[in-house]
Amino acid sequence: MTPVTALIAEDEAPQRRALQQQLRVAWPELDVVAICEDGVSAMEAVAQHRPRVAFLDIRMPGVSGLDVARQVVAQGGLVVFTTAYEDYAIRAFEAGAADYLLKPVQDARLEQAVARVRERLADARKPDLRTLIDDLEARLRPQGDRLIRWITASVGDSVRMIAVDDVLFFQAQDKYVRVATATDEAIIRMPLKELLGGLDPDVFWQVHRGVLVRVQAIDRVRKDELGRQQLSIKGRSDVLPVSAAFQQRFRGM
Repeated sequence: MTPVTALIAEDEAPQRRALQQQLRVAWPELDVVAICEDGVSAMEAVAQHRPRVAFLDIRMPGVSGLDVARQVVAQGGLVVFTTAYEDYAIRAFEAGAADYLLKPVQDARLEQAVARVRERLADARKPDLRTLIDDLEARLRPQGDRLIRWITASVGDSVRMIAVDDVLFFQAQDKYVRVATATDEAIIRMPLKELLGGLDPDVFWQVHRGVLVRVQAIDRVRKDELGRQQLSIKGRSDVLPVSAAFQQRFRGM
């Protein structure tokens, strides 16, 4: 019998190691094909390995576990979420669409989750996780004073305030981040991971490890001569890369 493949994504190293060790006991034949410390590397690993099961921390730097879950589900996989926040263990979990583990993960609870996953793998019918993921994302979305409204940026030898509403994209460059508007651009020191935590995910999409783009600013997405996706920005000559991990965002567009 072909082993079941799995991915673990957890940004805290001690908890990542603990879950890996616990799974060795609870599910010895499980083939863990990737262990990731952030959402971006998890997205890349899902695209490469297509795991049948993913154990995902809901909150991770950069890309959240919910974004990774969407990709896992799109490829026919199952998801077990891990969270330190009991209030995220909502009724949708209890309905059986997916399972969750409260951190620190207890051995008995993990065994129960493993049993449920194995039952679902044996069932030809796969639960529809889209509603659950959308519900959780709405609960986690930055709101009110958690949203970034202004960016303090360097322009030449001066500092200026840029409204986030004017930003078309953010692009990581070495130790800095390039901020582009329709008429200007500037440099900031705030890392992309920190920016992601304060931007509305319905307004800005991460399309590459080093690129966040305003969805409404995207003109078109094309493939280059090597088959890699690139996108162009309305009113600008910039061509921005789209990594394989994020290409599913543009399916059907």
